[in-house]
Amino acid sequence: MRKVLLPVLAAALVTAATPAVASAAPPPKWGPCPEEAAGLGLECGTIQVPLDYRDPGGKTIEIAISRLASTKPEKRRGVLLTNTGGPGGEGLAYPATLKKLNIPQEVLDGYDVIGMDPRGVHNSTPVTCGLTLEEHPTNIPRYARDSADVTTEAQRVAAVAAKCGSSATAPLLPYMTTANTARDMDRVREALGERKVNYFGISYGTYLGSVYTSLFPERSDRFLIDSATGPGGWDASFSRMFGQGVEDRFPDFAKFAASKPEYGLGRTPAQVTAKYFELAARLDRTPSPDGYNGQVFRHVTFADLYYDKSLPHLAETWRALDTGNPVPTPAVPTPAAQSSAAQSSAGAGYPSDNYIASQLHVICNDSDWPEDVRTYRRNVAIDRFRHPMFGAAAADITPCAFWPSEPVEPPVKITDRGPSNVLIVQNLRDPATPLAGARKLREAFGDRARMVTVDQGGHLAYLFKDNKCANDLATEFLVTGARPRHDRAC
Repeated sequence: MRKVLLPVLAAALVTAATPAVASAAPPPKWGPCPEEAAGLGLECGTIQVPLDYRDPGGKTIEIAISRLASTKPEKRRGVLLTNTGGPGGEGLAYPATLKKLNIPQEVLDGYDVIGMDPRGVHNSTPVTCGLTLEEHPTNIPRYARDSADVTTEAQRVAAVAAKCGSSATAPLLPYMTTANTARDMDRVREALGERKVNYFGISYGTYLGSVYTSLFPERSDRFLIDSATGPGGWDASFSRMFGQGVEDRFPDFAKFAASKPEYGLGRTPAQVTAKYFELAARLDRTPSPDGYNGQVFRHVTFADLYYDKSLPHLAETWRALDTGNPVPTPAVPTPAAQSSAAQSSAGAGYPSDNYIASQLHVICNDSDWPEDVRTYRRNVAIDRFRHPMFGAAAADITPCAFWPSEPVEPPVKITDRGPSNVLIVQNLRDPATPLAGARKLREAFGDRARMVTVDQGGHLAYLFKDNKCANDLATEFLVTGARPRHDRAC
């Protein structure tokens, strides 16, 4: 057991494991939205929720929500709660983002689409670790070139965890969990006066939705989850899956680069693959003038594998590093790959490290991570062999190994108990949430779920590509509730 640094946790651990029933949430007062969601046709409000659901009369925190209301009351069938992933992703503007992504009008007619900044995030009561970008520049583990790198990284991330445990919001720390966020969602349901909720969540949001519909199956209607983490969320096992995800996805980039000889990265996918290892080894020995070493090169490659639109930027980056030319301006970091964009765009009154801090709070609180540095050294050695492109990053140590509190409750078990109302949409070659995790979630849900696998690469399936088969099945599910009789391949 790790040392408990937070005095508030001791009381939490002796409280009954099952949260008490909280009083009904009053309806929100809708009004203008904060700056990042203003002018998008949304209205916003807040509700108060218990910090600790086992003490419903105790301290409360604020949850910020938004609404894109249906303009067709005769077609409206309820609310569609949404989550943008992360964890740590802001969600107030997401209903408007879905509209920009051309979610079918029949979906917008059928629902009031609800956005939400989860507990700990931005406009909801935010958390901080007081971190600078230099102290924790990425939320993906660093690539460990050898056992000594694991030891060095352990010292760095231990300091990160210690700062989280002594930050201004440390008393909130133990209660930032997926299970409590799901309970907040149920308070949102109450506040909106709905008997049931529908849900659309992406990436980590698939785990949040899975937890909600497992805790409250009778209050769950249609649950669409896109790009699944698996039944354990972002735990130590999931983190190690990034190694598999890179190898699932990389052939798409290798084929792209080989088809464009002007990049000079190889004329066959095999030659492009060899170039990856050549560049990584060269930069391990001699970093580029732009500050790229082997670790940065591997992480930028991982980030740019997320979306097809980033593949040209990735090829340009490789060409620049290979030829000694200036590296092009980085692509916009993906939410699950880097936190620097979120940290550098913080507004007044909003902790600059809120994205990475809120993410660490949830990930480290949701499950009990290994604490022995030797475990990570062993896992890195195994995964360097098993997944040579990125396994030694995926298995490396994180601040969760030194987190200043133990989980206040066991992880929510995802099972087949409940209505058959879940549809999983999953790309075959997803670097961030690999197919293997989605298959485990499908197995855990049993007959509660159907899964649509999509023969395409990258992160996120619904609305992000023009796969008519997958998009039509997902839309039909949201609009009519109909699912394929059996799992489908698109």
